[in-house]
Amino acid sequence: MRAVMFDGKRIEVVDDLEVRDPGPGEVLVSIAAAGLCHSDLSVVDGTIPFPVPVVLGHEGAGVVEAVGVGVTHVEPGDHVALSTLANCGTCAECDRGRPTMCRQAIGRPGRPFRRGEQAVFQFASNSAFAERTVVKAVQAVRIPKDIPLPSAALIGCGVLTGVGAALNRARVDRGDRVVVIGAGGIGLNVIQGARIAGALRIVAVDANPAKEAVARQFGATDFLTSVEGVRELLPTGADHAFECVGRVELIRAAVDLLDRHGQAVLLGVPAATAEASFLVSSMYLDKSILGCRYGSSRPQRDIALYAELYRAGRLMLDELVTETYPVEDFERAAADAEAGKVARGVLTF
Repeated sequence: MRAVMFDGKRIEVVDDLEVRDPGPGEVLVSIAAAGLCHSDLSVVDGTIPFPVPVVLGHEGAGVVEAVGVGVTHVEPGDHVALSTLANCGTCAECDRGRPTMCRQAIGRPGRPFRRGEQAVFQFASNSAFAERTVVKAVQAVRIPKDIPLPSAALIGCGVLTGVGAALNRARVDRGDRVVVIGAGGIGLNVIQGARIAGALRIVAVDANPAKEAVARQFGATDFLTSVEGVRELLPTGADHAFECVGRVELIRAAVDLLDRHGQAVLLGVPAATAEASFLVSSMYLDKSILGCRYGSSRPQRDIALYAELYRAGRLMLDELVTETYPVEDFERAAADAEAGKVARGVLTF
């Protein structure tokens, strides 16, 4: 089968990958579409260290092909959106409704693929850049069949992370003032999450002025090309500032833009060794700096919720799909993503 592999030196679209059958508590999914996220490219440039060879991709949707013993919530033929959260479901954190904190959910890459005699790693417990992949049952969330799969694919990372950061982690409330730094795939979802929550003012900041139209479409009330102008719009500061780029100077800017009791939420991914600074004295008015893993989401609940919000016309998915690419055209898709030409490019099989 076809897949996008990274061997530590180069990316290659191969056609001779094999995937094993699903075991107990697992699901085999035929991938129809997969979003190309910067996290995939961060594996290639070393920002996210990961063992190789690896099949990339972590934002996908498709059709259940087979299920393992004990799987009852999905069956062959169901349409599913995939999460990356291979949580155990039984630990104290899972039991408290915080599956993103499950210690089984990260740092334990499996190798369900083979290419010849070589075992191949699975990225983010998902590897959606393959025609078929095996995931834990908890990662496969059934969705209505009337949702286009290229749009549904984006729920599993960009929407869960961005919308979830606004609704679950920051808990944006009615009338709040929000700043979103970076209007890419994650930032646009933060914007629409803030809109859904009822924020009164949503200031999008992106160095690329061409992103203004789509930012406003998703719910931004204002658009700036630099953080320098935010204080003119929000003289006392923001209730929430989301950094969606992954640059330490913008993390500092997010903190500096906060009003009393404000929260800076970090979503961008800088290098693993990056350090950021802030004025300690500025924090004593109940300000907070919040990390956020995967939108503090509960995928089985949240993916189903976002699917229904989409069907009700309240959550945008189709508008995120800037362009679709056949998987063989991965290099062009990656180049467009790196250049910021697309909110989300989607690979199709």
